[in-house]
Amino acid sequence: MIWEYPAKVQELYVYEINERDRESPAYLRLSQKQVNSLGDLVPFTNKIYTGDLQKRVGITAGLCILIQNVPEKKGDRYEAIYSFYFGDYGHLSVQGPYLTYEDTCLTVTGGTGVFEGAYGKVKLQQLIFPFKLFYTFYLEGIEDLPEELVVTPVTPSPAVEPSEAAKACEPHAVIPNFTN
Repeated sequence: MIWEYPAKVQELYVYEINERDRESPAYLRLSQKQVNSLGDLVPFTNKIYTGDLQKRVGITAGLCILIQNVPEKKGDRYEAIYSFYFGDYGHLSVQGPYLTYEDTCLTVTGGTGVFEGAYGKVKLQQLIFPFKLFYTFYLEGIEDLPEELVVTPVTPSPAVEPSEAAKACEPHAVIPNFTN
């Protein structure tokens, strides 16, 4: 039997911003070494905004496991397992490599709500480690995304900031029941 999947790919843009108000990330040195080493754990949660930075959509929540310290690149390689929570719209889960020194691509492993049945990949762009990241999701297997999530993104740069209304969670600058 040949499996056929819908060919439609939808792009979703999200900024993840650590505003230093969630006690995140926590660095757990299980290796008990002075330098980042295999097995160190980094649980985290950060705020997420639409790609145009006009709406707060929720949070990320997950865990990174240190696989390798890469001193010649001044960074680390992690295996990451985490989710993006979008309030009433549901969530997306991702897994894969997280390199602190270059862009990476993770696998979309599933979702709930409007993301139920989702698969695909997500490109992670490190803007300011570990405080600003930009994601481009390439989603397949789902119905059309809600209009308020489909935006033209602000060009990624270390200087990007969410709108004041989104940061303040004003009613017109959040999605329904966004996850806080």
